[in-house]
Amino acid sequence: MGSIMEASLFTRKIEAEITKEVERLKSEGHNPSLSVVVVGNSPSTMVYFKNMSHKGVELGFYVELRKIDESTGAADVLELIHQLNESKDVDGVLVGLPLPKEYDVDSILHAISPDKDVDAFHPFNMGQLMIGRPRFVPATARSIIALLENYGVRIQGRNAVVVGRSNIVGKPVASLLLQRDATVTVCHSKTSDLARYTREADILIVSMGRPRAITADYVKEGAVVIDVGINDVNGKIVGDVDFDGVRPKVSLITPVPGGVGVLTTLMLFDNVLKAARFNSGKS
Repeated sequence: MGSIMEASLFTRKIEAEITKEVERLKSEGHNPSLSVVVVGNSPSTMVYFKNMSHKGVELGFYVELRKIDESTGAADVLELIHQLNESKDVDGVLVGLPLPKEYDVDSILHAISPDKDVDAFHPFNMGQLMIGRPRFVPATARSIIALLENYGVRIQGRNAVVVGRSNIVGKPVASLLLQRDATVTVCHSKTSDLARYTREADILIVSMGRPRAITADYVKEGAVVIDVGINDVNGKIVGDVDFDGVRPKVSLITPVPGGVGVLTTLMLFDNVLKAARFNSGKS
């Protein structure tokens, strides 16, 4: 029976480290800050970002949540982002996703200054990650690596398979694994015979958006399985991995909820902290 990789076991340590650094910067006259821009009226989106903002405030950050009506044009949102880029009182800028369908998502995200792009979606920051010199790394990808490292999982020389090729999870985590000397395979919706690849994985990371799609037949005996999926099935949140079916076969597995997602907000605010150090001249 595989052990459960519970992020909550070491989040207090990370929170304490972040809080200590925030207080240090404050004592030197710089108040680390994040501006979050949310366009539209989705209740679930607002709940998510309000909860994220509350966590930031708990950690000592100044967090400003700007709610923009969906009828507001993209030009006005771009102007707001420009103002936030220029403000010395703002360290990090984040635009909530998804945006209304009539918006050009890339033009909005790429308008954020690379120095304040704490989500790490700007082409500059993505390019820096690809060459192994990142300033910011997408929070979910950082959370995956943090889980592996905190549970003592050896990455060097292992076969790692990433299911999903998004800019948010799949591509960044594949790059981070390569930088730690894993042999990495990236699978996606057009991969033929997915199980052929996943059964070879010592480390299997799943971010495909299909509830319980990865069953025991897809995994190698003794593998480490990281489930990034978040799916609502009849009011219950489940992952992309059939947790109950897969757990007896693997050595370590993350739960959903309680795994990667627990760390993601902390990693985001650690990115804000890095931006604050840079903007205050303390990097």
